[in-house]
Amino acid sequence: MTPKEENTNASVMATSPVHMSGKSEARIIGSAVAGVSELALFHPVDTVAKRLMSTETQTIILNSPAQTAANLNTAIFRNAAAESVGKKAISLFPGIGFGAAYKILQRVYKFGGQPVLLDLMTKRYGADFDDRFGHKTGRTLLSATSGSLIGIGEVVLLPLDALKVKAQTSPEQLHGRGVVDIFRKEGFGLYRGAGLTVMRNAPGSFALFGGNTAAKIFMGVGEDGNRATWAQDAIASCVGATASITVAAPLDVIKTRVQNRPFDSPESGMTIFKRLIKNEGIGGLFKGLTPKLLVVGPKLVFSFTIAQHLIGYFEHRLK
Repeated sequence: MTPKEENTNASVMATSPVHMSGKSEARIIGSAVAGVSELALFHPVDTVAKRLMSTETQTIILNSPAQTAANLNTAIFRNAAAESVGKKAISLFPGIGFGAAYKILQRVYKFGGQPVLLDLMTKRYGADFDDRFGHKTGRTLLSATSGSLIGIGEVVLLPLDALKVKAQTSPEQLHGRGVVDIFRKEGFGLYRGAGLTVMRNAPGSFALFGGNTAAKIFMGVGEDGNRATWAQDAIASCVGATASITVAAPLDVIKTRVQNRPFDSPESGMTIFKRLIKNEGIGGLFKGLTPKLLVVGPKLVFSFTIAQHLIGYFEHRLK
């Protein structure tokens, strides 16, 4: 590899939002603040998506707009469906405690962990990927593969995600129970749906990091040392996030329903899948996709931007 190619490689990786290089402390702080900021702005939208995904009846009635509106109102606001606008808005913030713990840890792990793994994989396998797939495709696949592996490891945080989903969709299951009591009594039951989570996260994270890097390379970011503009960051984030959410949507619906059912329910993911197809058709696998897609662009652009800028700031301060 020539010196010019090496410089180009380094430039592409340094300007990519999926490769936030720097000190570990900077990555942790920047990612954590990004998680907190993202949670405050987007938790209600996540609640709407989770409630739609856990609704097992048909909500859209094509020949009856009024019935569709009533169904959506009940599905989204649950017990607050007949309340005032203010109370409806407040009802979209259940599980904020579990959500905070999950989102912050998830962002620190994913935003901070993926570039560490990418560094290791690039040093060890970068030349092989370049030789086999070419420089641009090789860089994209390395980023995607490291992201996929990080996504699989996210299953460790599943209990917090499961409790967040229950608080958002079935709060009665948690009523009167403390966190310690829940973890003590439910134990590994909180990892219900772990297989589905891995099956969802592997391709989802592959698409997220790979799509983001591919979009940046396609736009020429990093060539001749040029850095990404705000518009390029936004486009790349939207490409990766949209691909990730769409690819993972069907398994996300099944996972949400597995987590939403009572703690002592014996139903398997396959049973839920068969009932969904029978009662709701293929379209049921994509419930909640629209609100996710509507918010995924600004959500990931926002969180990636916050993380990158704060990581850069703290890298300088912590030298």
